[in-house]
Amino acid sequence: MKTNILIVGAGRMAEAIISGLVKKEEQLGKLTVANRTDKGRLNHLKHTYNIAITEDWTKEVEDNSCIILATPPKSQEEQLKILSGIVNGQLIITVAAGIDPTYMEKRLPNGTSVCWIMPNTGAQIGKSMSTFVCGKHVNHTERNLIHFILSAIGEAEELTEQQVHDMTAITGSAPAFVYTFVQALEKAAMKSGVTREQARKLVTKMVSGSIAMLESGSEPEQLISQVASPGGSTAEGLKVLEEANFQQIIEGAVEATNKHARNQGK
Repeated sequence: MKTNILIVGAGRMAEAIISGLVKKEEQLGKLTVANRTDKGRLNHLKHTYNIAITEDWTKEVEDNSCIILATPPKSQEEQLKILSGIVNGQLIITVAAGIDPTYMEKRLPNGTSVCWIMPNTGAQIGKSMSTFVCGKHVNHTERNLIHFILSAIGEAEELTEQQVHDMTAITGSAPAFVYTFVQALEKAAMKSGVTREQARKLVTKMVSGSIAMLESGSEPEQLISQVASPGGSTAEGLKVLEEANFQQIIEGAVEATNKHARNQGK
């Protein structure tokens, strides 16, 4: 049986989910996306993916068995309040940082099935590493639907509620840390006279190869030792990172990200 899904929000993550779902038309029923303020964005999604659109999502809830809230955390308090008066057995999913099942269940009628999924930017190309946690009322059929949605944008790992909070910075936000690192390497490369295009190719292929080595099962420590021989040039570069407390900086960035995300759910 095909499932009708309503997505509230029309931003980048909403489009990433849409682009993945429309490729699974054998399981997907009607897909509707809602946005109140940006008609141009809605029309773009309609014509690009051949889906239904609406400016008033509240009128569409009854005809859908799954509602995905793909809006900023600050707007979800009000959306859940509205849903509490009209929800009738639908599965409610959020992709907002800090909005966990406990938060949702407190604001929705008793027995409502909820799920919190945390995709990352890779969802735009079907390469997300998402984390998720189900609420206490999610049944087997709904769990299959959650896996269906997540598989449309990449891979996923089910964790506890606290673990999803703690992993927000690792799987959700850390791509920005990686892109910042790549940006710094590109700037360093361009100082040697290569073009921006050459720097991008050199750095991205290096990163891609490095990730492939990790995916093959090699340990980071082993790979570091393969590149950095004692007293060598690479070791001198690593020494600079160590003196700058590189690992502590990353840990601090993770802690700051998670703290801010948790506060949004309070």
